[in-house]
Amino acid sequence: MNYFLRFGAYLWHPLLMPLLGCITYFLITPRYIDATILESKLIAIIILSLFIPITSYFLLRNLGWVQSIKLEEVWERKVPLMLQSLLIITIIRWVFDPYLSPELYYFFVGVLFSTLAALTMVFFKVKVSLHQMGISGLTLFVMCLSIHFKVNMLLWISLFLFANGWVASSRLHTQSHTYQELIIGFFFGIIPQLIVLNYWL
Repeated sequence: MNYFLRFGAYLWHPLLMPLLGCITYFLITPRYIDATILESKLIAIIILSLFIPITSYFLLRNLGWVQSIKLEEVWERKVPLMLQSLLIITIIRWVFDPYLSPELYYFFVGVLFSTLAALTMVFFKVKVSLHQMGISGLTLFVMCLSIHFKVNMLLWISLFLFANGWVASSRLHTQSHTYQELIIGFFFGIIPQLIVLNYWL
C-alpha cells in the first residue's frame, strides 16, 4: 500500500495534467484535426509544460533557489510557479487559438488562473497542494468535455475521480500536505475551470 500511494504522486504529477488534458481532448473531439497539426501541438505542450520545467529545476537547484524537486518549503515554490505562469501564457498566446480550439484555449486560461492563485498563496506562506489542484482541474475539464461533445465518458470520469482520492491519500500518507492544503488545492483547481466554462461550453 505504501508503494501504491507513493506511486500516485508520480503518476498524477501536476506537470502531466496539461498534457493529459490535451490528449483527452484530441481523443474525443469530433472536429477534424490534421495529423501534422496535432503532432505539432502535442510536441509544443511536451516542451513547454514538461521539458522546460524539468530542465529549469536543475538550474534553480544549482542556484540554490530550490532544495528539492518536491518543493517542500513554501519559499521554494515562488520562482517555479512564476516560470510556470510564463510558460502557460506562452501556450495560450502561441499554441492554441480561442476560435479554432476554444476548449483547450480556455482550459489553459483556467490552468493559468490556478497557477497564479497558488503563487499568490506563497506570499501568504500557504503551501497549496499542486497535485490536488492539477487533478481536480483536469477532472472537471473532462466532465465538461463529455457534456460539450455529448460523449459517454463515464469510465474516464470515474478514473479521474478515483485519481483525486488517490492523490489526496498519497499526499497525506507522505505527510506532504495537510487536509487544509489539499482542500485549497482542490478548489483552486476547479473554480478557475468553472469560471471559464461560459466561454466554451
